[in-house]
Amino acid sequence: MSFDPSFTTSYLVAFAMGLATSLHCVGMCGSIIGTLTLSLSPEIRNRKRLLIPFVFNYNLGRITSYTLAGALAGIVESFFPAPATDINGYRILQLFSAIIMAGAGFYIAGWLPRFAYIEKAGVKLWKLIEPFGRKLIPVKDRTQAFLFGMVWGWLPCGLVYTALALALTTGDVSKSALTMLSFGLGTLPAVMGVGIMTSVLTRLSRMQRFKQVVGLFMIALALLAAMPWLNPMAIIINHTNH
Repeated sequence: MSFDPSFTTSYLVAFAMGLATSLHCVGMCGSIIGTLTLSLSPEIRNRKRLLIPFVFNYNLGRITSYTLAGALAGIVESFFPAPATDINGYRILQLFSAIIMAGAGFYIAGWLPRFAYIEKAGVKLWKLIEPFGRKLIPVKDRTQAFLFGMVWGWLPCGLVYTALALALTTGDVSKSALTMLSFGLGTLPAVMGVGIMTSVLTRLSRMQRFKQVVGLFMIALALLAAMPWLNPMAIIINHTNH
């Protein structure tokens, strides 16, 4: 048996990262969904059965933007010089991704507040995109809710950038896109739940002990990303012919 150096745990890690960190973003996502909800007619807003499809379409648009961002990250990676795309180059990318992920973990736990500065990387792009989102208010149908979500999926977010750093390690455009799709799907339960159990999720997201547990979990994921041979699926069996 030996370790397959080309193995990637990005899908699993990205999904777990999205699942674990989504409650940390409930405050921000909650305000956006609040804007969406308040723009709907009272008939839709006051009936969960009618409201949920709008919230789902918003999230579908948001996750679509994450997937597109992953594809763009994969395209950018394809232009890296050859030494950066061999096995040793990918190890460097994996370690870089793990460092970013660990930084996000320390930030969520409240031990590295300066990590928030990473969000400034997307501010200029956001200033160009954000006006299109405002034009979709008030949201009148599910298509508009989807487009609204696509716009807000580009909101500067350090955790999304952390997932993108992980996507860069996959070495393939489709794998990079699927990594971000996995991250988006991981965030879905909590962000969808904001429209249903807002007070409970918001209260949980503000608990310092909960934040520390999530932060430690992110650091553990960083270790898995840095040392993928810890994953038993990365072990291959060598058959020797006699």
